[in-house]
Amino acid sequence: MIEKKQFGRTGHMSSRVLFGAAALGGVTQKEADDTYDLLKKYEVNHLDTAHSYGNAELRIGPWMKRDRASFFLATKTDKRTAQEAREELLQSLERMQTDHIDLWQFHLLVDEQEWEVAMGEGGVLEAAIEAKEQGLIKYIGVTGHGLGAPRTHYRSLMKYDFDSVLFPYNYTMMQNLQYSSDVNLLMDLCKQRSVAVQTIKALARGEVGGGVHPFATWYDPLTDPRAIGLSIGWVLKNPEVFLNSTGDITLLPTLLERASESLDVPTDEEMDALVSEQRIRALFR
Repeated sequence: MIEKKQFGRTGHMSSRVLFGAAALGGVTQKEADDTYDLLKKYEVNHLDTAHSYGNAELRIGPWMKRDRASFFLATKTDKRTAQEAREELLQSLERMQTDHIDLWQFHLLVDEQEWEVAMGEGGVLEAAIEAKEQGLIKYIGVTGHGLGAPRTHYRSLMKYDFDSVLFPYNYTMMQNLQYSSDVNLLMDLCKQRSVAVQTIKALARGEVGGGVHPFATWYDPLTDPRAIGLSIGWVLKNPEVFLNSTGDITLLPTLLERASESLDVPTDEEMDALVSEQRIRALFR
């Protein structure tokens, strides 16, 4: 079983490993249903998907039809205007066969111009507030990739009292002093406001190199069980964060098995050795 923790101010006790449903974007329904069985085995009760993740919402639909109450359901929109976002939200509800989404997130909101549109008059924030009033969603969050994500999320929280944030967080990235400073400032604010902190890219080994890439991830992932255990152990030693699982279902069993164990908290020396041994590179620079 995966440890559970209250997801920010929502009151929901979410598994600290959230299922990153980007992993379902290109799989069959049979493969998705096998993944559902795996999630139930480890009592993972929080799904994180997006309208833009291929067929992921469609694959989740049958799960919601038969087992909606077992999961905290989160999805994302990358639309920036209210009208486009409203249309996409209705599509997400239909695709996932549910009448409400627990957490609706603004996907990859880091670009300055997109931020201005999203947060301004006629932007997606207006659509989210309206959808919340209508009972179509319960909570609102922001997500982002890249070195600027924590700084932009901080700015977003100054604009609106979001319920969650999501950004890259792993040992290698946190060796960047500016990024680490931005992350720590954001986490302090989130702790003060009871904003849920979701992290991604725990298993990122670096950019994809040449040759055949056998995984569904857009990055080169760690695959060695010991390396996976150390990497997720480093993330989960921070009691304030949740870890979104990797974007490939073939790596999920090892990740969940390691996360269900009593993970050792790796030292910086152990992580430095792992970086050297696995040739881990910062995914964002």
